[in-house]
Amino acid sequence: MRVLVIEDSERLRRSLRHGLEQLGWDVDSAADGNEGLALLRDRQPDAIVLDLMLPGLPGLEVLKRARSQGSEAQILILSARDRVEDRVRGLESGADDYLVKPFSFDELCARLQALVRRPHARVGERIVVGPIAIDGKAKKAFKGDEPLHLTPSEYAVLELLLTRRGRVTSQQQILDRLDRGAGISSNVVEVLVSTLRRKLDGSVPAGFIQTRRGHGYLVE
Repeated sequence: MRVLVIEDSERLRRSLRHGLEQLGWDVDSAADGNEGLALLRDRQPDAIVLDLMLPGLPGLEVLKRARSQGSEAQILILSARDRVEDRVRGLESGADDYLVKPFSFDELCARLQALVRRPHARVGERIVVGPIAIDGKAKKAFKGDEPLHLTPSEYAVLELLLTRRGRVTSQQQILDRLDRGAGISSNVVEVLVSTLRRKLDGSVPAGFIQTRRGHGYLVE
């Protein structure tokens, strides 16, 4: 896997590069946004680790330009900005994941591996699984041409499950998507999945949203 690290801290940039190369990955690195964009065009990485507070060109602008230029790299934002608004803005701008500093290197590697394994599903795309479709740009769900009336949280759960089709999604991953860092209860996930199943009842085959006890939920 080819990874591009765009990080202005020389110490962290070198540490990430060394650690990822030890795993056998091909790693390029850049210290600012403009250099990062140039490497992105030249090297076409599979995944990008992107800091937000970069000299020259801010990380969010790098992200937006990468997407506008058609890059399909999986982009993980790595930032000290831990507010909910920052995470939401990053994901809505086209990032695939968001990890807050300080972080575990093992977790970063696990997230990168999970990102490159999943099917590409850019923010704003239409995703169709069986009779159900979601419009990522409008944030709406449909059975055929008929709209499904979901709450924003129910839609967020459905979008995550369809985007990760074929892979188990844990309660924590759903909590992260719903509210990044507010400490809401895992019981909320169970309630949301239950109400979502009721609203999909009659629209999808039985077992459309599967429960893998002790692991999470799955749409195949």
